[in-house]
Amino acid sequence: MEPVITLLPEKKLMGRKLTMSLASDKTGELWRSFLLRRREIRNNIGAELYSMQVYGSMYFENFSLLNEFEKWATVEVSDFNTVPSGMQTYTLLKGLYAVFHYKGLSTDTSIFQYIFTSWLPTSGYSLDNRPHFEILGEKYRNNHPDSEEEIWIPVKPKESRE
Repeated sequence: MEPVITLLPEKKLMGRKLTMSLASDKTGELWRSFLLRRREIRNNIGAELYSMQVYGSMYFENFSLLNEFEKWATVEVSDFNTVPSGMQTYTLLKGLYAVFHYKGLSTDTSIFQYIFTSWLPTSGYSLDNRPHFEILGEKYRNNHPDSEEEIWIPVKPKESRE
């Protein structure tokens, strides 16, 4: 499975966030709390949902299931002029991403195993310290074998060693 390398323009996101670890996954709680109030966001762009992870700079270098990160449940918005109470904003900066089209169960983590242990080491790219996210569009069906989503991994060209 080869990704499309894409230059993402800056995006404004609005939603909810929780700090969690893989060992203490609160994704379901986060999305339930966001989806109950999603309609309060009046200036969204498109119908896609963004599931975003913001990792610390050492998250992958000292990987542990206990490492904490921020998980966001968001939509893209045109501006931050009106932010509903209890919602947060995030500006996703312009940058290069490897975009993988994924079809299957959202609980199947083998796609990430492939990305980080097979594709990335041989790709000519290295991981960049920017948010990772998934776009959940109209073909996304939570934990269904026919569900489709886009997985966006931040990358930068590997430095040549001459």
